[in-house]
Amino acid sequence: MRSIWNGSISFGLVSIPVKLMNATENHAISFRQIHLADGGRIRYRKVCELDEEEIPASETVKAYEDADGTVIPVTDEDLASLPLPTAKTIEIEGFVPASAIDPLQLDSAYYLSANGVPAAKPYALLREALRRSGKVAVAKYAIRGRERLGMLRVVDEVIAMHGLLWPDEIRAPEDVAPDAGVKVRDAELDLADALMNTLGDADLDTLHDEYREAIEELVAAKAAGEPVAEEETEEPGGQVIDLMAALESSVRAAEEAKGDGGGKADGGDEADGKDADVHPIKGRTPRSGGSGDGAKKAAKKAAKSTVKEGAGKRAAQKDAPARKTPAKKTAAKKTAAKKTAAKKTAPGARKRTSA
Repeated sequence: MRSIWNGSISFGLVSIPVKLMNATENHAISFRQIHLADGGRIRYRKVCELDEEEIPASETVKAYEDADGTVIPVTDEDLASLPLPTAKTIEIEGFVPASAIDPLQLDSAYYLSANGVPAAKPYALLREALRRSGKVAVAKYAIRGRERLGMLRVVDEVIAMHGLLWPDEIRAPEDVAPDAGVKVRDAELDLADALMNTLGDADLDTLHDEYREAIEELVAAKAAGEPVAEEETEEPGGQVIDLMAALESSVRAAEEAKGDGGGKADGGDEADGKDADVHPIKGRTPRSGGSGDGAKKAAKKAAKSTVKEGAGKRAAQKDAPARKTPAKKTAAKKTAAKKTAAKKTAPGARKRTSA
């Protein structure tokens, strides 16, 4: 694992030489932009807007634009002259319970390794002290020319550091919550609890990026000159019409799917891990899902179908014209016949007839 920063942890008067390494990696598929007509690469060049000439990196510097539009150049030499105690040191400021760190503050994640044999003992000392206290260390450090806030914690036998956003970088959730007039009934909460219990715990190890896998299959199919298989995509659901019905259907579907084991028990292609239509890119693993995937998908499908059925029924009732039943039609005809007979027998009608 390649280090991206070398420095030390300052723990009181104890200094621990360490290396900093990225703890995460990005598996997203990257694309290039091309000219569709001839496949040529589309590139971006740095061009000065005054003389419209391309400028090399050696002549490019940072600048700060003031509120009135004034541009103030800031060179690397200017930044290097600033006092930055944490440029090569992770300064531990104190220790807090892990629950005191708001997850909204979490940013990048790194591993810290002892840099050299003499650093092994003080490194292990800090690691075990953190483990026994059950707390995390809050520290300040600088990387890429900027001072940052960090949190040190123990992961297995390693000290990990999470970059933290500064408290003033977290926005307050104003105008985000729904109107205060929304009321949730106990019966709805009970059904929601039942659905949560039925779906069970999430197995994070079985979750994977299905969209990335679909892109890989698409690229592999196009590279092989094969037709691209089109999958049916569900339309995004609209407003929930009948929340109780959707919850009840979700619970039933989840229970049934869980009872069935969330898929084929044995003898099918899924049990054998076969999938004839998939053309994976070399080196990638095929899709796989946990036993709870079937329950979760069935619950979602049941909720969506309930919502659609409720919306369809209400729309049909609203748009359907009022129709008379056969009994009503017969009664209306009899009433009309009586009125006609009454007119014929009226005194005025007799006189006109005799005249």
